[in-house]
Amino acid sequence: MGAGGPSSGSAASGSASSHGSRASGPFTVVITRPAGQSQALAAQLEARGLRTLEFPLITIEPVRDDAPLREALGALDRYALVVFVSPNAVDRAFAYYGTISSIWPHALPVAVVGPASVAALARHGVAAPAHRVISPAGAADEEPARFDSESLYTALEKTLGADAFAGKRVLIVRGDGGREWLADRLREAGAEVEAVAAYRRVVPEPPIGAWETVHALLEGAPHAWLVTSSEGVRNLDELAREHLTAGEIVELRHAPLVAPHGRIAETARGLGFDRITVSGAGDERIVETLLGLAGSAVSSVAPADAPSAAQLAAQPVQNNPASPPAQSRMTDSNDSSRVPNPGAASQGNSGSQGTQPAAASARPASPSSSYSPSPYTQPANARRGGAGTAILWLVVVLVAAGAGAGGYALNRKLDRVDAALVQRQQAADQQSAALRARADEAMASAQQIDKQMSLLEGKIADAQTSQQALAQQYADLAKNRDDWTLAEVGQMLSSASEQLQLTGNTQLALFALQSADTRLAASDSPQALAVRKAIAQDVDKLKAAPSTDLAGLAIKLDTALAAVDTLPLAGEAIVAHTKPEAAAPVDVAKTAAATGEPRWRAWLDTFVSGIGKQLTSLVQVRRIDNADAMLVSPDQGYFVRENLKLRLLSARLSLLSRNETTLKSDLAAADTALGRYFDSASKETQNVRDLLKQVDAGSGAVTLPTLDESLKALQQYRSRG
Repeated sequence: MGAGGPSSGSAASGSASSHGSRASGPFTVVITRPAGQSQALAAQLEARGLRTLEFPLITIEPVRDDAPLREALGALDRYALVVFVSPNAVDRAFAYYGTISSIWPHALPVAVVGPASVAALARHGVAAPAHRVISPAGAADEEPARFDSESLYTALEKTLGADAFAGKRVLIVRGDGGREWLADRLREAGAEVEAVAAYRRVVPEPPIGAWETVHALLEGAPHAWLVTSSEGVRNLDELAREHLTAGEIVELRHAPLVAPHGRIAETARGLGFDRITVSGAGDERIVETLLGLAGSAVSSVAPADAPSAAQLAAQPVQNNPASPPAQSRMTDSNDSSRVPNPGAASQGNSGSQGTQPAAASARPASPSSSYSPSPYTQPANARRGGAGTAILWLVVVLVAAGAGAGGYALNRKLDRVDAALVQRQQAADQQSAALRARADEAMASAQQIDKQMSLLEGKIADAQTSQQALAQQYADLAKNRDDWTLAEVGQMLSSASEQLQLTGNTQLALFALQSADTRLAASDSPQALAVRKAIAQDVDKLKAAPSTDLAGLAIKLDTALAAVDTLPLAGEAIVAHTKPEAAAPVDVAKTAAATGEPRWRAWLDTFVSGIGKQLTSLVQVRRIDNADAMLVSPDQGYFVRENLKLRLLSARLSLLSRNETTLKSDLAAADTALGRYFDSASKETQNVRDLLKQVDAGSGAVTLPTLDESLKALQQYRSRG
C-alpha cells in the first residue's frame, strides 16, 4: 500500500501529460459537403486559422433518365411556378435548359429554399429585378429566417397569396427522393404538382488518405464535423461502421457536430451523436459557429505538468502506517477488517517502517502499543503531536527532494546553455571568417564595378535619348486615342444591332451598350456625352421591351401543323344514317268519334300523316355558306391541306425572324382557309383555330426596339471628327 500511492500519482500525471499533448495542434474542421462545393467555405475557415479536411459524404451524379426533366424544361409555359429545392438542382437543371434556350422566361416566378440557391440562380442570369425570385429570406421580419420547406411555403403565400395555386401547375426540380411536404401542401392548396429529378445522390467511398486523417483526429486532436444534410449524417454512420473500430465509433459520436438546420440535428441525435450545434444556414453563420467551437476547444486544454500539492501531501499520510497514533486511528476505523488477520497488519507495519525518516524510526514502537486501541496507552495530545511531527518531517522531506530535483534540473539546463553558447561562438567565428573572405572578394570586384559603371553611364545617356523619342511618339499616338475608342464603340454597336435583329438576343445587346458606355466614359471629349445619352435611351428601350415566349408560340404552331392532316373538310362531314320511322297505328273509330268526322275521313288523315313523317325522317337539311367547299374533290382536298401547312410554316418562320407583319398575314390566311374549306362544327377544327388565335394574340410583342439612336449619334460624332 505504501508503494502504490506514488506510482498511481505518476500514472495520473503521465496520463494528463499525454492528454495535453494529444489535444495540442490546430483545430480541424471536417467538411462533408459534396466534392467541389466546399472551396469558398474552406477558404474562409483557413483564413481564420482553422485547418480543413474535405470528406464528402454525398456524391452528386446525373440522373439515369433525363427525359422527364428535359420535357418539363421544354414546356415552361405550362407552369405558373418553378421550385428548385437546392443549388445542385439549379445547376443541373440549367445545364439541360441551356440546350433549349439562353433566357429564362421573365414572367415565370422561381422559388428557392435558401441564399445558396439564390446565388446559384444569379450565376445563371436569373435574379431580381428582371426575374421574380421568391425565397424565405424575406418572409420573416422579426426573427431570423429559417431555410426549409415550411418557411418557403410561408413566403409563397405572403408573396403570391393563399389562393394563388388553385388550378395552377407547379414544377418542383429536386434530387431523387427527398421530402414530399412542400408538394403535398401545394396539392392541398389546389395546385397540380409535377416533380422531376435533376440529379441523384450516391454514397461515396472516401480515399485511404482521408481515412488516415480521420483516424488521427479521433485519437484526441481537436476537431469538429460539419454535416449539411440528413442523408450525409446517415452516410457517415454507415461508413463509420465499415471503416472504424468500436472505440473510434464511440469517439466519433462524442465529437462536436455542426448542422445548419434543426432537422439535421434531430437525425444525428437519433443516430447517437450527442454534441450537436445548430448554426443556421449560410457560410457566415457556419464559420462563426466553428470559430466558437475552436475557441472553446483551445481554452478547455489545461496544462497537466504535475500533481497538486494537496495530492502530494495526502498520499504520504495515507501510506505511513509507522506512526503509532495514525495506526491507532486506522485500527479503530477498520476494526472489522483487521481482526480476522492481525498478522497481515503487522507485516504491513513492519514493511512500511523502512521508508520513514531517521527520527521516526528511532522512536520505540512495540507491537502492543501499535495495535492497542485503548486511549490509556498514549494521551490524546501525544497522538496529535506524533501525527503533526510525522507530517512536518514529510513536508521537509518533500521540500528537500523538490529542491534536489530542481537543482539537478537547473544544473542540466545550465550545461545545455553552455554547450549552446559554445556552438554559437563557433558558428560566429565561422561566419566572421566567411565575411572577411567575402570582403576581400568585394574589394577585388570593386575595381571591375567601376569600369562597368563608366560603360553604364554611356548606355544611360543613350537610353535617355531613346526615352525622349518614345515620349514624343506616345504624345502623337495619344491624339488618336479618341479615334480608336470611336472605332471600337462603333464595332460593338454594329454587331449588337445585327445580333438583335437576327436572333432577338436583348441581353447581348444590353451588354454591348453597357460596354460601349464604359469605354466612352474614359474619354474626356464633350462630344462623347451625346453618344452616351443616346446609348442610355436605347438601354431604357431594351429594358422596357416586353418579353415574348417565342418557343411557346412556335410549339403551338407545330401542334396546329400536326393536326391539319386529321381535320375533316366541309364536304367530308359524316352524315348520320337515316331510316324511315312509321307512325304508331291509331284506332280510326275512336279518332272519328273524338273529332266528329266520318270514319273514312279520319282514316285518310291518319294515312297522309304517316306518309309525311316517313318522308321527313329520310331527308336531312344542312347549311353551307361557302359553295366552294362542296365542290372540292378528294384529290383537291390534299392540296387544300398542303396549302394550309405552307401558310403555317411561313407563319412559324415569320415568328422566329420577328417579322410581325408577315406573321399576322399568314395567320389570317390560315384561319380563313380553315373556316372556308373545313368543317367548322368539328372539335379538331375549332382547336386548331383556337391555337392560331393564341399565337396571334401573343405576337403583339414580337417586334424588338432597334439601336438607331446610338448608331445615329455615333455617325454624327464621326462626321464632326
